[in-house]
Amino acid sequence: MRRMGAAAAALALAGTVLGAGTATAAAAPVSGVTACPTGWGSGVKGSVTAGAVPLKDIRTGKHDCFDRMVFDVPGGGDIGYYVQYVDRLHQAGSGDYIPVGGGAILEVRVAAPSYNPETGAAVYPGKVGRPLPGVDITGYRTFRDTRFAGSFEGETQIGLGVRARLPFRVTQLADRLVVDVAHSWTSSR
Repeated sequence: MRRMGAAAAALALAGTVLGAGTATAAAAPVSGVTACPTGWGSGVKGSVTAGAVPLKDIRTGKHDCFDRMVFDVPGGGDIGYYVQYVDRLHQAGSGDYIPVGGGAILEVRVAAPSYNPETGAAVYPGKVGRPLPGVDITGYRTFRDTRFAGSFEGETQIGLGVRARLPFRVTQLADRLVVDVAHSWTSSR
């Protein structure tokens, strides 16, 4: 019994030391290993904020731990959104099916129309069912496909094809919305 108690105490102490080492590694990469954030999950994420300011641009970027999609809405302040994994992408309003490549599909709805609400003129040049204009995801680790699904009742809908169902986070910044999709479920790249 004493040996098991001593072994358990040693393991607990080792875990504490390893935990401290992990926190340090997250702050400064050691030996070329990047510690990546975890705990984002893959469940539905959303924020209810009505939007009347149009979507100006959608752009992407590659990072060590995730691929990023940014929705630019100048003058939009807090931007409402709804992001979830879906089996198939169906256009809001019509229900039309829009094929999206990849192992999983992330549906992103942003409370910003692709048109000027006052005039109805297009502001963002997306075409329904087509890849996002000006977005090239060649060489990305997680992103596989992008599809514009249109705007309906002040909301723009995007289909983002990813390699697999992976954790993601959504961050609201002034005048933009950021969607990051992790490269993996583990904490290092």
